[in-house]
Amino acid sequence: MSKAIKNIVIIDDENDILQMLEKYLSRDGGYKVKTFNNPVAAISSLPKDTDLILLDIMMPQMNGIDALPKLLEKSPNSKVLMMTAYSTLDKVLNAHRHGATDYIMKPFSSLDVLGKKIKEILKK
Repeated sequence: MSKAIKNIVIIDDENDILQMLEKYLSRDGGYKVKTFNNPVAAISSLPKDTDLILLDIMMPQMNGIDALPKLLEKSPNSKVLMMTAYSTLDKVLNAHRHGATDYIMKPFSSLDVLGKKIKEILKK
């Protein structure tokens, strides 16, 4: 029996991050990846069958904390992994209050650490 392909949406205003993560997550065929460099566009186009959203907190159009409830309204069964280079305890707690599953610091110590965290979240 083959494992089901998981749908991942990445939302980050940095195109280099989007390309790197899309390439990394698409490489083994276990994930179907869609990227957005603008959270407003992501909210309007988010597929309802999204399994996981990787969401940057600091973006110029709308911050990830404000986008989070709107994204979960469109896809309520999605898990959300917040990404940030500017973490404070307040931001982390606020993200959890708004429905985030977990968070990870940028820059990533390694893509394999991120990959492991994604696998753990998708098992929940």
